[in-house]
Parts: sequence; C-alpha cells; structure tokens
Amino acid sequence: MAKRRGRSGSRLPMRRGKKIVLHLRADQAIDYKDLELISKCVGSQGQIFSRRRTSLNAKMQREMKVAIKRARHLALLPFVGN
Repeated sequence: MAKRRGRSGSRLPMRRGKKIVLHLRADQAIDYKDLELISKCVGSQGQIFSRRRTSLNAKMQREMKVAIKRARHLALLPFVGN
C-alpha cells in the first residue's frame, strides 16, 4: 500500500477542491451585511474557506474573516451549517 507523501515526492495526485473566484476590487470593502458575498466563503458545515479556495489576498481574507464573525454574532449567518 502506497503512503501519501508531500508535494515534492507525491505518488498519488493531490486532490483539488472547487475554487471559488470572487471578483473584488482592491478598494471594495467587505461588509458583514453583504450576505450574498459572505455566504460564498462559508462551507455547508459553517467552515470559512481558505485563501487558496477563495482566491483572496491576505488582507482581504482577514477582512472576510472579521465580516463572517460579525455576521454570525448578529445571527445573520449560522455558526454551524444544516
């Protein structure tokens, strides 16, 4: 049985998830009230997607994280998915 290895010596292909491309401008603010945008970055179980999956830069990913947490706190988004 082959073991999974790191990226450099991989025998088995790495699984790639579905990438979400968000078209955001650099000057566009991420708002906690924009549920259509925020819900694209949250999975069905309530997990926040990584930067690789959302294709956001580090600063925008941090803003997205804060917006998701604010929306959850105000009960606009659930903490746990269905």
